[in-house]
Amino acid sequence: MPTFFEDFSAGQTEEFGAYDVTEEEILQFASQYDPQWFHTDPERAREESIYGGLIASGWHTTAMMMRMLVDEFLSETAALGAKGIDELRWRRPVRPGDTLSLRLTVVETEAEGPDRGLVKTRIEVLNDTEVVCSMIALTMFARRDDERDDCGN
Repeated sequence: MPTFFEDFSAGQTEEFGAYDVTEEEILQFASQYDPQWFHTDPERAREESIYGGLIASGWHTTAMMMRMLVDEFLSETAALGAKGIDELRWRRPVRPGDTLSLRLTVVETEAEGPDRGLVKTRIEVLNDTEVVCSMIALTMFARRDDERDDCGN
């Protein structure tokens, strides 16, 4: 049974995911979408960058986050899509060999109509216990038919 809007409450936290970051994937993503040298040239990144080596694009980190979010969370819910994100931050470099996971915390919920509600969540991407990326997601979820009142709300 999917998770509906009514199943979320402020403060609820879930942790999941295990995404292994590879050099090959970093290079492939960067060459197509963010071809800055510290994402595409391992030798130059090691010798010249402030990071001391190759790092994933922040957009790649966000894409890996989305993959884990869909595979291990959203696919089990009555999600209807998102209205946007707030406060996207790339806090630490993501490197080849890192294993990423997610921590999702419900910030607040708001009924939007008879058929859906908005769930605001803080999503943190972790490398072990260190937060490497974070954002606030504004996701719509279907409401249960039996939770609607006589007025359709």
